[in-house]
Amino acid sequence: MSLLQVSRHERGQDEWRLISGALADISEALEVFHPHRDTRKITVFGSARTVASDPCYGLAEQLARCAVEAGFEVMTGAGGGIMEAANSGAGCEASIGLNVDLPFEQHANRFVSSCDGRLLHFRYFFTRKLFFLRESDALVVLPGGFGTLDELFESLTLIQTGRTQPIPLVLLAPEDDSFWSGWQRDLNEGLAARGVISPEDGDLLSEAHTAEEAVARISHFYRLFHSARLGDDRIELLLNAALQSEQLKALNLQFDDLVDEGVIQARDTVDDHGLLRPCLHFHFDRRRIGRLYQLLDVLNSLPVPPDQVLEQPGRRQPSTASSSLSPHP
Repeated sequence: MSLLQVSRHERGQDEWRLISGALADISEALEVFHPHRDTRKITVFGSARTVASDPCYGLAEQLARCAVEAGFEVMTGAGGGIMEAANSGAGCEASIGLNVDLPFEQHANRFVSSCDGRLLHFRYFFTRKLFFLRESDALVVLPGGFGTLDELFESLTLIQTGRTQPIPLVLLAPEDDSFWSGWQRDLNEGLAARGVISPEDGDLLSEAHTAEEAVARISHFYRLFHSARLGDDRIELLLNAALQSEQLKALNLQFDDLVDEGVIQARDTVDDHGLLRPCLHFHFDRRRIGRLYQLLDVLNSLPVPPDQVLEQPGRRQPSTASSSLSPHP
């Protein structure tokens, strides 16, 4: 119907080239991602100019190895530098590359270009960005330039405005590298102090200095929390385990300011794979996404009964085999 309406007004070749290219990008991406829906993906952003001798290069490589060991796949922009390092660490069986056609700097690296069915070539940045956020279950950002910061702010904007469901966003740099600590200080002392962002928006981000710490933060994010469904004024938090009544009561007391109407209620719902899951349902203030992240952190730290098993963080649905479930640590 939308294409029919466009056809009534547009006759130029440039307009139809744009429409055709965007639809081709979307169609090809959906086909590539379809077999990988059940595995969570960590997207790694960082400079394409980072050389192999840079400590950030080795850190990105180690991050990808740790991510794969934890059950995740690794997604990058398929270029050089940090992207090349991450694809190298993940290997062909767990890498996905989202390349974009550019006149310079952006040629698919050798670690993903040889991976059958795991490299996408996008015509446009906007379709590429769409699939980065649509398919990412976590973002890890290493030091970079304009392109890296563009991806970071784009992701932050979509998360803060509730246009994408909550995912962990980790800023990663070596221990002696002050790139992110200085950036976060300026962010909090500048934007938050001026009142142009909420004080709790700082909780949309976390900082790590080792690969293991970054992956541990992401795994913790999906410990009890599984996924979210956002409506105009309500949210469902799908869980990996049901809460006890006293835990639900404590959450209501601690996060009463987040709930616009009524209270946080415990229910059951059917997830996207047809599985019955426990969930939390409530009406909330969409301007308080940072506060929602604080709730998720508390939720994921709650104890579960000793006989309760939790799913592997890298999976979107449990395997039929009992070995796919890991016991509560």
